[in-house]
Amino acid sequence: MKKNRMLISALSLILVMVLIAGCGGNNKNNVSGTPTNSGATTTKKIKLTLWGGVPPEAGPQAVVDAWNAENPNVQVEYVRFVNDDAGNLKLDTALLAGQDADIYMNYTLSRLQKRIDAGVAVDMSAKTDYNIDEQMGPEAKQWMINDKYYGMPTKKNMAFIWLNKDMLDAAGLPIPPLDWTWSDLQDYALKLKQPNVWGLLQHDAAFTTQFDGTIGGDGYVKADGTSNFDNAYWKQGFEILHNMMFKDKSTPEYGEQLTSKMPVDTMFLKGETAMLTAGEFIFRNANNLVDFPHDFKIAFAPIPRISKDQTNFKYPGGLGDVISVNAKSKNQEAAWEFVKWYADGGMLPMAPGGRIPSSKSVDSTEAIDLLLKGYEENYDRDSLNKVVFGKFESFQLNVPQQVIDARKEEYEKYFLNKQDIDTTLKNMAERHNEFIKK
Repeated sequence: MKKNRMLISALSLILVMVLIAGCGGNNKNNVSGTPTNSGATTTKKIKLTLWGGVPPEAGPQAVVDAWNAENPNVQVEYVRFVNDDAGNLKLDTALLAGQDADIYMNYTLSRLQKRIDAGVAVDMSAKTDYNIDEQMGPEAKQWMINDKYYGMPTKKNMAFIWLNKDMLDAAGLPIPPLDWTWSDLQDYALKLKQPNVWGLLQHDAAFTTQFDGTIGGDGYVKADGTSNFDNAYWKQGFEILHNMMFKDKSTPEYGEQLTSKMPVDTMFLKGETAMLTAGEFIFRNANNLVDFPHDFKIAFAPIPRISKDQTNFKYPGGLGDVISVNAKSKNQEAAWEFVKWYADGGMLPMAPGGRIPSSKSVDSTEAIDLLLKGYEENYDRDSLNKVVFGKFESFQLNVPQQVIDARKEEYEKYFLNKQDIDTTLKNMAERHNEFIKK
């Protein structure tokens, strides 16, 4: 009897030890996510944060909602930043902190370069499961830096002139031809201006497109290694725009637009300007007849070149919305999976806002149908096809942000009447040359 009790006690002790060991092992596996003895696995949920410049209701929220429904273990949150200096600084701060910024959009080459220099962009060229050149086409190479991709371009990109076709018709003006010039645009703006209606408004993001296109083919640096910022075409273009502000009064004075922060896209849709220099991003407002009611037909024209004798003019466009993965993210592989999904069709809810996917895996016709669905009568389809979906030799602005900022400081002085045009061009070139020497 005594032996039986001792045997029972020993068995009980062994059983307790096994249970303790088992509990300890299971707890360890639950923390690490490694397989348990039974072969079952525990999955740790991942949270990713995507930063972009588009309002969430204009497509991004629908994108992340679709991803989250399909991927319960990798949930994405969208954070909107305004695509201006303050907004980009906010994004850059989050990227450097390495928290709550796993995936992000770049809208200019200079911003992307700055983020590469800061070490917050993953080299996507090292990935072997996705061929960016094959999927996005030859224009993707404009976004390569040091022969590497640190972001994937995802949409067809273009700046152009939005036209109030009703106002054109009333003034007896045809839709401008594809080869028109800034002298032509100046003439149009003068004929189209009315009391309380500007001839032309320009979105800040498109303010220098004609100047950059002018040397987009020749390069920002001359053959002798010096700046091309003092070229004769820029002088001609700046003077035309200055005359439109102060002589014709067909476009706002620069200081007035700067201080009042004119909502130029809203003003166009309210009929307060006949022409607007902007990009495809205005579609998200133009197709929103609740918040931006309008009943006129919209037509399109390309950005005009400064002079017809220019032989190497290139158009602002190509591809855009370059999506990158933060090199400081703790979930880079999950972020990369989202990037591939987004580029190859996940971004389609953005099409109604004008963002047409560039991936060959997406049917462009489907995207265009989404863009125009329910609003077909609001647009002149012929000019839309020629301009927005036409084939133009394009460029990407490929000078550092410091040079862009210095150039802006100088041309602002000219448009604020604080210095003359010759001094402006001389200073822009000299400041660029200083950067080149460094």
